[in-house]
Amino acid sequence: FSCENLQPPSLTSTACLGGTACVVTGQPFDTAKVKMQTFPNMYKGLIDCFVKTYKQVGFRGFYKGTTPALVANIAENSVLFMCYGFCQQIVRRIVGVDRKTKLSDLQNAAAGSFASAFATLVLCPTELVKCRLQAMHEMQLSGKIIQGHNTVWSVVKGVIQKDGPLGFYRGLSSTLLREVPGYFFFFGGYELSRTFFASGRSKDELGPIPLLLSGGFGGSCLWIAVYPVDCVKSRIQVLSMAGKQTGFMGTFVTVVRTEGVLALYSGLKPTMIRAFLANGALFLAYEYSRKLMMKQVDSY
Repeated sequence: FSCENLQPPSLTSTACLGGTACVVTGQPFDTAKVKMQTFPNMYKGLIDCFVKTYKQVGFRGFYKGTTPALVANIAENSVLFMCYGFCQQIVRRIVGVDRKTKLSDLQNAAAGSFASAFATLVLCPTELVKCRLQAMHEMQLSGKIIQGHNTVWSVVKGVIQKDGPLGFYRGLSSTLLREVPGYFFFFGGYELSRTFFASGRSKDELGPIPLLLSGGFGGSCLWIAVYPVDCVKSRIQVLSMAGKQTGFMGTFVTVVRTEGVLALYSGLKPTMIRAFLANGALFLAYEYSRKLMMKQVDSY
């Protein structure tokens, strides 16, 4: 799994396909995750969240924040996979091997972790807008805000008016704390799973089912490892609409002290369902589009 032979336009195309597959597959579960993370006392579980959302807002409530989610996924995956190829070369230099030498699963995981730090810079602003749209109804119900913003542009305008451009980077430290270790497990889990299914063959020979399962396993590894950090990030980004929010450690300590450790795992079930489905679709779309792009590159 390497992006080194693909140029940025090809990476953008594959990232668009992968990101779209990821969002379309998992958006309702992601919406439930954000709602349950931010307002755990409002929902008894995943089914309760789905039922209440449908009754109160309708089917469109499950797809609130889809536009910024698409932008976030496409931008993140474009930067992530482009930087992944560069970071693979950096890892090769560190370990002192030839640029064409295949990296081990652990070394690929390290390269993915490095690459995620760059992806965070484009992900944080779009995730903030997405999370606020997803939890806008709950913010109004709880009385934290009087009138909510119902469109992407109204949320963007509100952030700029209240906090300026830097307001889009609320939760940046939390996002970094989630992405860097998370993508180590993400790429590590994906590569280990592909190695298992390949059983000595080339990983490029794997069919759609092993790729789906490997992508799903990688996504599951990511979220199991960093879920409490993501919960804190969601709270910071959403609740900062109502006023100044404490940083990562302040929010973390407050949640544990007032609600208990289990509150950090609110919404884990929809997240795991989404992680497996969405990341399976992401890697399947990415791998097949990458192979198509590589054939086109080789034909010139």
